Amino acid sequence: METITKSALSKSEPKKKMKEKKSTKMIGAKAVVESLIAEGVDLVYGYPGGAIMPVYDEFYKSQKEIHHVLTRHEQGAVHAAQGYARTSGRVGVAIATSGPGATNIITGIADAQIDSTPLVCITGQVGSNLLGSDAFQETDIVSISTPVTKWNYQITKAADIPTVMAKAFYIAKSGRPGPVLIDITKDAQFEEFDFVYKKCNEIRSYHPVPEVDNKKVKAAAELINTAKKPFVVFGQGVILGQAEAEFKEFIEKADIPSASTLLGLSALPTQHKLNFGMVGMHGNYAPNVLTNDCDVLISIGMRFDDRVTGNLKTYAKQAKIIHFDIDPAEIDKNVKTDVAVIGDVKETLAEILPLINKNQHPEWYQNFKDLYKIEFDEIIDKQINPTKEGITNGEVMKAINNETNGEAIIVSDVGQNQMFTNRYADFKHSKSVVTSGGLGTMGFCLPASIGAKMGAPKREVVAVIGDGGFQMTIQELGTIMQTKVPVKIVVVNNEFLGMVRQWQEMFFDRRYAETIMTNPNFVKIVEGYGIKSKRVTKREDLKEAITEMIASKESYFLEVVVEKEGNVFPMIPTGATVSDILLK
Repeated sequence: METITKSALSKSEPKKKMKEKKSTKMIGAKAVVESLIAEGVDLVYGYPGGAIMPVYDEFYKSQKEIHHVLTRHEQGAVHAAQGYARTSGRVGVAIATSGPGATNIITGIADAQIDSTPLVCITGQVGSNLLGSDAFQETDIVSISTPVTKWNYQITKAADIPTVMAKAFYIAKSGRPGPVLIDITKDAQFEEFDFVYKKCNEIRSYHPVPEVDNKKVKAAAELINTAKKPFVVFGQGVILGQAEAEFKEFIEKADIPSASTLLGLSALPTQHKLNFGMVGMHGNYAPNVLTNDCDVLISIGMRFDDRVTGNLKTYAKQAKIIHFDIDPAEIDKNVKTDVAVIGDVKETLAEILPLINKNQHPEWYQNFKDLYKIEFDEIIDKQINPTKEGITNGEVMKAINNETNGEAIIVSDVGQNQMFTNRYADFKHSKSVVTSGGLGTMGFCLPASIGAKMGAPKREVVAVIGDGGFQMTIQELGTIMQTKVPVKIVVVNNEFLGMVRQWQEMFFDRRYAETIMTNPNFVKIVEGYGIKSKRVTKREDLKEAITEMIASKESYFLEVVVEKEGNVFPMIPTGATVSDILLK
């Protein structure tokens, strides 16, 4: 991801003749709130403290314009802002105080950075006269956050607030999105100045959307038109670029079997005939195996993460590689490409569409169907239609699908629950998957589901969490209680840290080192937060419980006790090639 330097932002920008806006005298704290309002922000997540208290005082005065959601931990605020951004398509905003408040948001910021989520995070800071003195609750959050932000900036003068805030929103949402952090000293929040706000639309030396090279587009089209066994792997870039319609038209015209990364799920409906599921460590059998059999591999809006590629030395070596991406830094970073089509994917796909031939690849398509049949018989059918004792994760997701008809937003945590959920969920609409991809943050799901529901209030939001991840941010039940946001929560409880346990079973001779969980009575805890709760231990009770949960107009908690030692398959072992994927 392109990192924006302070020097690039401090250079004077081309002067334009514009009608001067009238200034209004105000303190810096009010300027922060007025800047948010000017950017169209009406919802923020945060946790107050001494160094950000002046801004919170202004929030109190501006409750009609901006709704503030008090989370129970600063990490929860950032994850909630992520969920909001992912489902609404807008910039999420999170606020914290200095010191531990600021450091507590770092995990969420790092998560947003690697998953390209647009955030503006605002932290309070000690007075500028105390900087560097190890004052109470002082941390150098700018230095700490530099590796995990798209840009950050410390404001020590109130007059800088409107300009820096405008640039923050522009940087966060433009090009490849990402998180921005603004640190504001307490004296700058109290300082009075003449406030004028002007939205930012350009920054010299920052070019978020590269110009499309038409020669590269033509070269890509030629490779696609002559391919006998083309294959598309698409990622979240299709969703971020709002290019779902162009993408669908592209694969249908050229008749190209396709598969998604984890975060690319829902860019194409699950049941589309050319959608063969997910690639990667726990992805589907056909797309993984046939990656090493295709003659042209077309990557669209994805970054060749190691969980997708497996061993890079053996990844698609037989294929010509075409890479569509908005970020030049991703080209040739992990996989050497033959043709790189750099630019906004909505634009590049629109440009290539007239150049590709209407085509059919019946034999190649049948290969995918045949391998899917193998996976269905060996794995899928046993998960969604089990005959053995113990509820499976797959049948939990099947029951949710049946009740939501593929219309729901599914938020998942990290671990086995994440892989089971996203393998078996049915998606009809884009922006239906909210999960922690690149960072793999346990505890992400519960707060992210709050933001996801607030970002898409008319859609059903179902959070599926493991018993381990649930307890990492369980305090955010308090946020649900206070806001009354109607999130449906499913905890699949196997009394293990399931993914680690699976690896211990397969590669460490079943030495279950610190993965056995002694859990509390979740239902009693959740009921203490005023949320209706139920526990299911028998298969025959599952359907009715999920029907009741989805029908509820309020938040609802369902604990499902699943098989203790169920494993997620297929699986590509670490260091193996994608075609060495294991079915059991």
